[in-house]
Amino acid sequence: MKRRIIKQAHIVNEGKITVADVLIVGERIENISNAITAKNGDVVTDAEGRYLLPGVIDDQVHFREPGLTHKGNIYSESRAAVSGGITSFMEMPNTIPNTLTQALLEEKYLLASKTSLANHSFFMGINQNNLEEALRTDNENVCGITDDGLYFNNDEGILANYPEFLERLFARTDALVALHSEDDSIIKDNTNQYRKKFGEFIPFDCHPKIRSEAACLTATKRVLEIAKKHNNRLHLFHISTLAEANLFDAKTAIREKRITAEACIHHLGFSDLDYAKLGAKIKWNPAVKTEADKNGLLKALLDNKLDIIATDHAPHTIEEKNGSYFKSLSGGPLVQHALPYMLELVHQGKISIEKTVEKMSHHVAEIYRIKDRGYIREGYYADLTLVDMNKEWTVSSENIHAKCGWSPFENQCFKSKIVKTFVNGELVYDDGVFNENTQGKRLKFEKHR
Repeated sequence: MKRRIIKQAHIVNEGKITVADVLIVGERIENISNAITAKNGDVVTDAEGRYLLPGVIDDQVHFREPGLTHKGNIYSESRAAVSGGITSFMEMPNTIPNTLTQALLEEKYLLASKTSLANHSFFMGINQNNLEEALRTDNENVCGITDDGLYFNNDEGILANYPEFLERLFARTDALVALHSEDDSIIKDNTNQYRKKFGEFIPFDCHPKIRSEAACLTATKRVLEIAKKHNNRLHLFHISTLAEANLFDAKTAIREKRITAEACIHHLGFSDLDYAKLGAKIKWNPAVKTEADKNGLLKALLDNKLDIIATDHAPHTIEEKNGSYFKSLSGGPLVQHALPYMLELVHQGKISIEKTVEKMSHHVAEIYRIKDRGYIREGYYADLTLVDMNKEWTVSSENIHAKCGWSPFENQCFKSKIVKTFVNGELVYDDGVFNENTQGKRLKFEKHR
C-alpha cells in the first residue's frame, strides 16, 4: 500500500498550529508525530514553512450536470475546487431534470463516481409534488433535502414562502433540511417598483434593495419559528444580512445545535460599494448587500452565530451574465478562490487561520455528521491542502479553472497560494498540475443528525 510522508508542516487543526510530520498509508492518515522516518519507496513531501489544512468541505455548489453543462460539469468544477483546496462538495438539485426522485439522485452519484476529482454528495430536491419521495432519502448516504435553486410551485416560489407545507415536512422528516430563505411577495413588490422607475434597465446596485433585508429577514423568521416548533435539523444557506445573523444561537456547541447557518464568500467579499465596478458579476440571490452587512457577517462567524463558510458556486457563461438587469443570471464561480480569499482576511488580521479552518472544514463535518473527514486526525481520510502563506499570485483568465472562464476576483492579488491538494491520500493537485487518474469518494454520514 502506498505510503506518503508530509514533512514538517505547520498543521492547522482543532484550534492549534503544530509543526509535525504526517504519514499517509493508502487513503488514510496513519500517524502524526514530530519526526517520521521514511522507508524505501515512501513518497516524501517537504512542507517546511508551509501550512497543512484539512481539505475544505463546501456544502453548497451548483456544478450544472446534467442538463446545463455549457456552464460547467462535475469534472470541470471539481477540478476548479481541488485547485482551491476544496476536497469535498455537496451539490444542489437544480440541474435539468431537477433532482426530485431517488433514481435521478443516484444517477448523479454515478456520474460523479466516474468524473469527480473531489469527494461528493448530492442534495435531494423537494417541491410540492414529491414529499413522499423526498422522505425516502437515506441519511447515511445523502447530505440532506433542499429546495435551493428549485421552484416549489411550477415556476414560482421557494419553500420558505409556504409555511403549511413546511409544517408537513418538518413534522415527518428526520433528515437535515437546508433552505434558501427569502420572501417572494416582498421581492415581487420591490421589483415592480423599480421596474416602473427604470424599465428593463434597473441599475445593478438596486439588486440589494429589490432582494432586500426585509425580504430575507421576514422569510428567515418564518422558517425558524416552524423549525423550532418541531425541533428539526435545519440549515439555512447563504445568510446575507447582519439582522438575520443576529437571530441565531451563539452559545450552543456545534454538535448540539438543531439550527445552523452559513455565510458565503461573495457576501463576505463584496458589498453594495462594488456594484459600480463589477455589476452583474456580483449579482447573486440573496443579493450582496451593505458594507455593514459584509462586516457584520464576518463578526457573526467569529461570534459563532454563523457556523460555516460556503461558496454557492453557481457558474454561468459570461454571455449569460451580460445584458440588462433582468437578462443577467444570478450566481457565479467561487470554488477556486474561496480559501485564498479567506486567507487574505487572515493576512489582514480579520480572522485567524485556525478559525478559518473551523468554519470551512471542522464545523461542516459536524453539522452534516460526515464520517472520518474534516479534521487532520489519525484514522481519518487524508483530505488535505498545503498552503504557502507567502506566495503571491494574481487571478487572471489564464489561471481560472472553472469552465465558465471568469471570476469576480479577476485581477485580485492574493498573498497565499494553494500548492498541493490531497483527496483520500492521492495528490490530485500539485501547483497547477492535476492528477486526473483518480476520483473522489461518496461522502458517508451518521444516521442521526
